[in-house]
Amino acid sequence: MTGVVKELRLVVRKFLARPQHEGVGAIVRRSIGRFELKYFDPFLLLDEFSVSAPSGFPDHPHRGFETVTYMLQGAVTHEDFEGHKGTIGAGDLQWMTAGRGIVHSEMPAAQGTQKGLQLWINLSSQHKMIEPRYQEIASQDIAEASKDGIKVRVIAGEALGTKSPIYTRTPTMYLDFTLKPGSHLEQPIPISWNAFVYVLEGEGIFGNSRSLPVAAHHLLLLGGGDGLEVWNKSGKALRFVLVGGEPLGEPVVQVGPFVMNSQEEIDQTVEDYENCINGFEKARHWRS
Repeated sequence: MTGVVKELRLVVRKFLARPQHEGVGAIVRRSIGRFELKYFDPFLLLDEFSVSAPSGFPDHPHRGFETVTYMLQGAVTHEDFEGHKGTIGAGDLQWMTAGRGIVHSEMPAAQGTQKGLQLWINLSSQHKMIEPRYQEIASQDIAEASKDGIKVRVIAGEALGTKSPIYTRTPTMYLDFTLKPGSHLEQPIPISWNAFVYVLEGEGIFGNSRSLPVAAHHLLLLGGGDGLEVWNKSGKALRFVLVGGEPLGEPVVQVGPFVMNSQEEIDQTVEDYENCINGFEKARHWRS
């Protein structure tokens, strides 16, 4: 990959995602969607979640965006008011386009602690009211590539010459990298996109070889450029996700699990949900 990147992206902001309570008894480390960083166009939220039965995320609605759930440990069972249900285990991916409306639940499916990442991606005004859809990929079917001490799982987009089959309505890249000690990565990123790193394990140097190492649970917002350089100068493996997306540049009005472009649309959404109309019809009689 050397020489592919001409203008390197540097880290412009860094946050430690601290644990907080969410759902019913769940613990999340929220990095996007907190008071210091409400929105990073097109990303609305990033949670590293940890949940053990009987805690979880019982029946709740969404409208106007996508939820991307990537399991790191254990398993979660989900079901919705359309009759869609299943279990995603470690390494599995669920890319859910809520569109005009979904009511669903996400609950632990195994003993012990279930861990994963959930990313919320905004939809443009023209796509907010589309029909809901799912894209699900089992761990063994996620595209992978390895080279020079670098392993990548290509959840969305492309890396090391390998592409994901996931269709991203809001153009998005989502890459899960593991770097062995002593390895160095140079990864292109579309120059017009916003991008960030979230560190899962180990510690790494991002953007500038002279900067200090960054440890797990930190979110790094990247500045402008057409790619990122990463070094693992430690004695342990470094694992992180690199996520980028094309900014929508549209107004964002959010009330909890509803994200629209105006207050009027939010008021209409709340009314639709309360009255079980305009996409929420099946919510009237459904319980998980």
